[in-house]
Amino acid sequence: MSEFDVVGIGLNATDTLIIVPHFPSYAGKGPFTHEILSPGGQVASAMVTCAKLGLRTKYIGTVGDDERGRIQIESLQGSGINLDHVQQRKGCQNQSAYIIIDQSTGERTVFWQRPDCLRLDPSEIDESMIKSSRLLHIDGHDTPAMEKAARIAREHGIPVTVDVDTIYKGFERVLPYVDYLIASSEFPIQWTHQSDPLKALELIQEEYGIHCAAMTLGAHGTLARVAGKFHYSPAFVVNCVDTTGAGDVFHGGFCYGVLAGWEIQQVLDFSNAMAALNCTAIGARGGIADKEKALALMARADRRVMDEIQRRL
Repeated sequence: MSEFDVVGIGLNATDTLIIVPHFPSYAGKGPFTHEILSPGGQVASAMVTCAKLGLRTKYIGTVGDDERGRIQIESLQGSGINLDHVQQRKGCQNQSAYIIIDQSTGERTVFWQRPDCLRLDPSEIDESMIKSSRLLHIDGHDTPAMEKAARIAREHGIPVTVDVDTIYKGFERVLPYVDYLIASSEFPIQWTHQSDPLKALELIQEEYGIHCAAMTLGAHGTLARVAGKFHYSPAFVVNCVDTTGAGDVFHGGFCYGVLAGWEIQQVLDFSNAMAALNCTAIGARGGIADKEKALALMARADRRVMDEIQRRL
């Protein structure tokens, strides 16, 4: 039996949330109502979601030794996640982000910084960290380390999910080891230079032999291609307060669905429900729900359909 259900390797960040009545026009100014320090980050938040859903979870990454790093570590410890291979880098500031949240829409604008002293090297990844899990979740940063981790997982028959939102140098060496690619809507188009999102997903899936190639569509849900067939899951309509962390929580829900052995449509719907519920509270992890709440939302909520995708499918 595996020691962990899911191991995540990648980013964490400590966010400063600045809440404004509405985002000003370019070069304008306006008041803000609240300033909140809140833990977040792609893989770290996905792992918190997995832990919330009852999975045995481990996080591997680096944190600074400043106040933001302390906040991040305390948050992860409070989530019951194994942190045996989290490194605290001395004299290094933690990754941080300033996130402007528009109260009128719930949308956010992000400015982030990650010091180079937080970089994870391939030499710091070894087989023992990976082979004890049922699933590996990574992001696109520190690409050589991600390549090594994904290769180890493939050698041990462990499925790999990846969260990627932009093109990273050398990422083509990671993709052959990926089983589930869940990208931003921009990534497949930028990677393939194909403006048609359906064709872009097909091209990237066929080129690298990826089992499931998917893209998130923000307020319109998720599109995925599996075994030559497209699956579309419209977003759930909720009272959106803050979209920060919605994608990260989606990935945590996706990991849960894969490990549960669900069909891809149910995995997508559940992940969308988890993401939607997180948007009903402030912060990257403010509204992480349990399984029952997500299933209840799936049963009752309205959906926001992207007409063009629906028509083509």
